[in-house]
Amino acid sequence: MTKVICFANNKGGSGKTTTCSSLAYALAEKGNRVLIIDGDMQLNLTLSYFDEDKALEFAKSDKNLYSALKKGDALDEYVTNTEYENIDIIPSSTLMSSIEFELFTKWQRESILKKALKGIVDSGVYDYVLIDAPPTLGCWAMNILVASDYIILPVEASPWGLFGLANMFEFIESVKEINSSLELLGVVVTKVDGRRNYFKQTMETLKTTEGIKVFETYIHTDSSVEWAQDNSKPVGSYKKSSRSATEYFALAGEIEEEIKCR
Repeated sequence: MTKVICFANNKGGSGKTTTCSSLAYALAEKGNRVLIIDGDMQLNLTLSYFDEDKALEFAKSDKNLYSALKKGDALDEYVTNTEYENIDIIPSSTLMSSIEFELFTKWQRESILKKALKGIVDSGVYDYVLIDAPPTLGCWAMNILVASDYIILPVEASPWGLFGLANMFEFIESVKEINSSLELLGVVVTKVDGRRNYFKQTMETLKTTEGIKVFETYIHTDSSVEWAQDNSKPVGSYKKSSRSATEYFALAGEIEEEIKCR
């Protein structure tokens, strides 16, 4: 069965998009068929697989997520191939900045994405659908969580990394009133520098918080990530031997095992 996983955090800079794009590549390399959906107006997930010119071309065309939602179309016809055999994408648009208004005018607005995605999920073509959510808590973020089976919460190992996390947990609980099957798959700690106490404090706080699974694999800071972004590639493709690529492959394995146990 197709598993829909969203990557969300209401704080920017958490490594959310990098985690989504890198895990998509790692899962695909493990033989899974993966669809990624760019739900953020900043286009960063799209830019992880296409250069800026191509990403802007998608944004200005009718073949992007915003166009599908505005027209009320199923997402099946909005899927675009990437250069990687097992990875497809539904690109974003800068017009996603107005998606809250667009949703406000629609009937059953919290479930628009779930309905649009239904054909893809029911087809079983993909093992995983990974959705990159924007760093906000509104109707669009709720749409993404309502459409998802699981949520992965990237948290930056920094003094402000845990800031607003309580609001995020409250938001997840409110979404469960609509999507009772939504599960927090786990928290992944990102941008780790083991020489600093921030990492230790972050891990201690998370692991002592009741009801939260923290993935054993965490992601260190790594210049390969920035170089991969500059080359519009997931880090595993840009430099497979890099520390972060190795960690994301390990995290992909941990995620698969966690889902099997649920």
